[in-house]
Amino acid sequence: MSTNNLTLLTDLYELTMMQGYYMNHSNEPVIFDMFYRNNPSKSGYAIAAGLEQVVEYIKNLSFSEEDIQYLRSLSLFEESFLSYLTTFKFSGDIYAIPEGTVVFPKEPLLKVIAPIMEAQLIETALLTIINHQSLIATKASRVVYAANGDGVLEFGLRRAQGPDAGIYGARAAIIGGCVGTSNVLAGKLFDVPAKGTHAHSWIMSFPDEYTAFEKYAHLYPNSCTLLVDTYDTLKSGVPNAIKVFQKLKDEGRLGPGYGIRLDSGDLAYISKKARRMLDEAGFQDAIISASSDLDEYLIDSLKTQGAKITSWGVGTNLITSKDCPAFGGVYKLAAIKSEGDTDFQPKIKLSENTEKITNPGNKTIYRVYEKATGKIKADLITLVDETFDESQPLMLFDPIETWKKTKLLGGTYTLRELLVPVFIQGECVYESPEVMDIQAYCQNELDTLWDETRRLINPHNVYVDLSQKLYDIKSKLLDQMSMRNLNL
Repeated sequence: MSTNNLTLLTDLYELTMMQGYYMNHSNEPVIFDMFYRNNPSKSGYAIAAGLEQVVEYIKNLSFSEEDIQYLRSLSLFEESFLSYLTTFKFSGDIYAIPEGTVVFPKEPLLKVIAPIMEAQLIETALLTIINHQSLIATKASRVVYAANGDGVLEFGLRRAQGPDAGIYGARAAIIGGCVGTSNVLAGKLFDVPAKGTHAHSWIMSFPDEYTAFEKYAHLYPNSCTLLVDTYDTLKSGVPNAIKVFQKLKDEGRLGPGYGIRLDSGDLAYISKKARRMLDEAGFQDAIISASSDLDEYLIDSLKTQGAKITSWGVGTNLITSKDCPAFGGVYKLAAIKSEGDTDFQPKIKLSENTEKITNPGNKTIYRVYEKATGKIKADLITLVDETFDESQPLMLFDPIETWKKTKLLGGTYTLRELLVPVFIQGECVYESPEVMDIQAYCQNELDTLWDETRRLINPHNVYVDLSQKLYDIKSKLLDQMSMRNLNL
């Protein structure tokens, strides 16, 4: 989906700050990090998503004549600044964690190195794109985990917060593991499976339920999933569906994707009864799908109760991430190169809340895997110029409770750098994979998590540590700020 017209998708203060930098002849190179502080839905992880739309946004970033005219009408901007905007083009570097990667709090999902006016302008759009898609991809991965191998379909378009949320939410849900979406436009735009059945209105528009089923089956014998709860699921819906399946079978037209859908009632009880009725009629391979305000917790409960459901259609609670409707990503200045500096100087943001104190400097992230299992041991945020030898011991320590230490012996772990170049000097050097390829990559990523981290309730948290060098710089800056405050 094109993002040609998103240049003004920004908060006004980004533009007023840009003009302030411009009028003060201040456009020094800076580094901004985008990261989040807490996993959504009380999860043990999150899934990075949205990078493809970031790439499109940056590629198309320019101010049209209509944009300039609108900004002029606000009576806030000088003509010299507006003239500068007419030739604006992003010229900086962007590094990011690829879509579908498992991520954790405090680590940069995206790093921008650019003149401060450019880096400031793109903040809002980057946040809205990455925050939304990462939120929905994470929620989808939790729902898929609860389904434990059953197919999950994203059915949320009509409950999404507008068309864009429905379209890009569907994309993110596929990345998180959904096998298809009801959203036809998303299917077209992203080349992902579009799936669906029929509504209760289809049944109600015919003289009787059997006729409605028979007409639908005649049209779609290879994907004949019948909604059986319009009148009475067990006394009417399932028996009529069985009659139609038998007719198709006798005609040699019964396709492999047939079954029933339940959308109300006690799904555990009804699915067990329906399964018995289908099996006794000779339709042991009939699919039983379910919808009806599902989320990961209800699916997990139904599985525990022995429900005979094999396919799940999840709508409102997935597309809105109803229990946690915001991802909480932030975009913070980490370093600046002032006139006369030969290198970036680290910057830090203080706060009364410990979790809001930022990590300074030009950083990257290494994922530490346990070599024997391939599982994630920890993530290590380091400065970009640091190197590590996997044959040597690696000391990890909690950056808050520093007495908590783990020593990994050489040869027992492997390292992988997570941030990859996306734009270098304003030119895109990254090619976004197809969505279904991202989904496959995401599944491999999820397999590197321990089961304790994936559990839905009270998961084990993966440690995100700082290198000793980065920790020392952070501590020095904190001490300097403390002394400065004491002298005020």
